[in-house]
Amino acid sequence: MKIKFGTSGWRAIIADEFTYGNLTLVLEAIVRYLKEEKLGEKGIVIGRDTRFLGEEFSKLAAQTLAANGIKAFMCDRDVPTPVISYEITRRKAGGGLNFTASHNPPDYQGIKFSTADGAPALPEVTKKFEAYFSELYEAEQKNPTVRNYESFDALKENGMIEIINPQETYLARLKELVDTDVIAKSGLKVVYDCMYGTARDYTDKFLTDLGVDVEIMNNHRDVYFGGRPPEPSEPHIPELIARVKERGASGEFVIGIANDGDADRYAAIDSTGTYLQANQLLAILFHYALNHKPEWKGCVVRTLATSHLIDAIAKKEGVKLYDVPVGFKYIGEVMMREDMILGGEESNGLSVFRHIPEKDGVLACLLFVEITARTGKPLSEYLKSLYETYGHFYTMRENYRLSEEKKNALLSSLQNETPTEIAGQKVVKVDRRDGVKMICEDESWFLVRFSGTEPVVRFYAEAGSQERLNEILAFGKSLL
Repeated sequence: MKIKFGTSGWRAIIADEFTYGNLTLVLEAIVRYLKEEKLGEKGIVIGRDTRFLGEEFSKLAAQTLAANGIKAFMCDRDVPTPVISYEITRRKAGGGLNFTASHNPPDYQGIKFSTADGAPALPEVTKKFEAYFSELYEAEQKNPTVRNYESFDALKENGMIEIINPQETYLARLKELVDTDVIAKSGLKVVYDCMYGTARDYTDKFLTDLGVDVEIMNNHRDVYFGGRPPEPSEPHIPELIARVKERGASGEFVIGIANDGDADRYAAIDSTGTYLQANQLLAILFHYALNHKPEWKGCVVRTLATSHLIDAIAKKEGVKLYDVPVGFKYIGEVMMREDMILGGEESNGLSVFRHIPEKDGVLACLLFVEITARTGKPLSEYLKSLYETYGHFYTMRENYRLSEEKKNALLSSLQNETPTEIAGQKVVKVDRRDGVKMICEDESWFLVRFSGTEPVVRFYAEAGSQERLNEILAFGKSLL
């Protein structure tokens, strides 16, 4: 049997592939890596989201590490992914384990390894986990092993497992990045959808501690996430959008925010009830930081699938830009070698200057509250002013489920005979670092990416008009 660590760890369906037996072998593979790299001496932070069996899997991880001589710092409850990342760096730990499947459906679980710098592990690390797991699995099939580890309670008693509460230190860190005075004095009201996830008592507490009037939705644990994927995309938060629109229409100064299940992603809805795409929010935050966060210096980083509005701002304002493959670990890689004002991706992930090299949805929500509080106007108005200065950018992302045969045929076609023209515009550049991205002479672009875990193809596109965007989408569909 083989397992695959994707851009955000190993995810699988509970009781199908994600079992106690397989997890034990994954944990032992990670133990082997930690010992080889001499990272176990620093201890490992262990956290989880609100998913089914999260606490039990966390205990198994702590027990496995501790029984192998590696101290485990286990969070006392479910916590946001960025909290684990920050706690790793704060404690100078050897790394961290997070039981999360992020925004996947409720029947999934996952385990994600973060390195000592708090960043998601890069492929050179996770490939070792996969190889070690395969060796252990093969050996287990030939000669099943009975593991007589000390009990969780005994390991806790002797100090090899320590229960920690990272809330206070993390929220204190956010106060260094967010202008609390601007928010506290603004009179801005907030509607917050926790989406039954880990950010309850984090995002909302930060604001209520400032005296902000916060209406909180879905702020208890539900392993089914209310029957929806815990993803803060427009189709999954209709009640939040409707509530903000209702309160805004009555004349209230209000913003809506949301976090996904493990709080590494975010959403923002302004007082008009407008849901802003991550591409738009990243541009707003980048421009705002240039004007109101003078201490944030350095480059800006976006993924290949993210809007070139970031490029337009960077070019005009003289900021160095990097574009990297999809996956926040690649943004983190840049962030660890040089200062970065902002790094973000179109799938609602971002981090900022000298913060953690990991997506932080809690911080993101608070920054969009700050922007609204300072400007006193809806985020959609801010976006309109950006379009007037830097030009209009229309974006699209669509997923298509294909048979394995059709998926392979499309992949082969794009590799062997990449289109030289898209709907009348000449292709002037082809980028194959992550799928196939075709950039046209009018600066519109079309990206085709293939899922590594399921027969799905993803189309991304951007153009200077809705008409041109529709032409690109029609071209994409013609390839299927």
